Amino acid sequence: MKILLPYFKRYKKDVFLTLITIVFSAFATLYQPRLLQQVQNELLADQQQAVIRDTAILIGLGLLSIITGVLNVYYASRITQGVVSDLREDTYAKIQTFSLANVQQFSSESLSVRLINDMQQIMNMIMTIFMQLIRMPLILIGSIIMAIVTIPRYWWAVVVLLALIMGLGVVAVKQITTMFDKFQMYMDKISGRTGEFLQGVRVVKSFNQSPQEIAKLNKDSDELNEVNIKVGYWFSTILPGAQLISYLVISLVVYLIGTSILQHPQDVSVITPYVNYVLTMLFAILLVGMAVMQISRGNVSLRRIQEIMDTQPDVVFNEKAPEDALGGSIEFDDVSFTYPDGQQPVLKHISFAVAPGQMVGIVGATGSGKSTLAQLIARLYDPTTGKIKIGGSDLRQVNENALRKTVSYVLQKAVLFSGTIADNLRQGKKDATSYELERAAQMAQASEFIQRYDETFDHEVEERSANFSGGQKQRLSIARGIIAGSPILILDDSTSALDAESEKLIQEALEKQLPDTTTIMIAEKIVSVMHADKILVLDNGRLVAEGTHEELLKTSPVYQEIYKTQKAKERKEEL
Repeated sequence: MKILLPYFKRYKKDVFLTLITIVFSAFATLYQPRLLQQVQNELLADQQQAVIRDTAILIGLGLLSIITGVLNVYYASRITQGVVSDLREDTYAKIQTFSLANVQQFSSESLSVRLINDMQQIMNMIMTIFMQLIRMPLILIGSIIMAIVTIPRYWWAVVVLLALIMGLGVVAVKQITTMFDKFQMYMDKISGRTGEFLQGVRVVKSFNQSPQEIAKLNKDSDELNEVNIKVGYWFSTILPGAQLISYLVISLVVYLIGTSILQHPQDVSVITPYVNYVLTMLFAILLVGMAVMQISRGNVSLRRIQEIMDTQPDVVFNEKAPEDALGGSIEFDDVSFTYPDGQQPVLKHISFAVAPGQMVGIVGATGSGKSTLAQLIARLYDPTTGKIKIGGSDLRQVNENALRKTVSYVLQKAVLFSGTIADNLRQGKKDATSYELERAAQMAQASEFIQRYDETFDHEVEERSANFSGGQKQRLSIARGIIAGSPILILDDSTSALDAESEKLIQEALEKQLPDTTTIMIAEKIVSVMHADKILVLDNGRLVAEGTHEELLKTSPVYQEIYKTQKAKERKEEL
């Protein structure tokens, strides 16, 4: 709960006004039965003026209760919406500081559930605190005192009532809290399963895996349903159980009053307020119990948010360093890297240097570490050992803004966001002009299909960019990387979905129009990088050779093997 205190302080005025409405509402609720008893006595004594006066006060108390109730909801809503909105924004901002390892630690699906479902549970919890949990204890304590004051000699009945209902509530809350933990776990599981299916829907359909996917989701859903049913069982037990206890105690007290009415004739007028106070007590206990359960559920969600806020990013930048873009040189000095959840190093003792403006190709078999090396340049991960320098500066000592201005990273799996084409391209440079958009699109060979749309760059990108082909998405991603104008451009197999002619045109455009940009091209096909100034050859995580295409054909057995294999494959396809 400590995590919420700084947020509550931002809404001190609303919190204060909420507490005021709670106090007046509790007073109106507690004083009404007492005043009703007084009216009954005045009726028996035929005191008409007093009856009129106290009846008017009763009506005023009713109006006060209604007004304070409405204001309580209003201010509680303001606090709840404000606090949860601020908390969600801060949590999302914290996630933005995470490295890829941090995101993978939680999983993207779990983070989504925490930002949506868990925030909803926290919202319900805060609303419950300011509408029930603060008000109901006041009413509960007040009704206990008033019930005892109304019939002092039966004080023990109130104690028995409280003990029995509290005992039932403690057992129920303990059971339900455990189930809420399981509920959130299954929600994560279902969210992950659903997201995985939606991302891989083409594969599922192609291999006719829909029945298997349905069976998996049904199993997870059934487990979640089982937890919900158990929670429902306990909820359905609490209300009738508490009512039964209350009615038994009331019946006992009424019976005892009946047996002693001759000795205490004044008890005739106290039965009604006493029953009212006992029922108010029951109502308050039940609402407190429900509030505690809701808070228990909210606390589970709060702990999950706290986990995010307490997580320290694996990659930490030097915010005091200059924010200016770095130079285009790259240097790896004895770099090795092992993924956080891995056992074996993916890169082993890598050392090389790239001069500004060079075009460097990186080739190697699948799993040789090509993409991992690129991710280290962009500092999505830090090396396990060794040092990486860009523009002569150690990456661990640079400012994040400076690095993002220096390196543009285009992934093989192109990712576009909902919005327009222009919105997506301007993620590379938020103030890019129409000319810059057009220039980048032409270089990436994207202008051809953009101009077919009536809206051109204002054409809408649907969710998951479903209205674009793989090749179109790659070209738009390349354009986004180009438009940033960064000194270093990384193309991580970013032309794999393009035809040979388009790939060639993009390479020529990069060479001619971006001569000062250091370009890192990762490719499966040697033909994609054979004209590079330098080619790095990776094999099983090691840098086994570097040089031009011609030099490597003479000196590198690994490069020769890759080249011969690809050439043989091309000849076979031609036949």
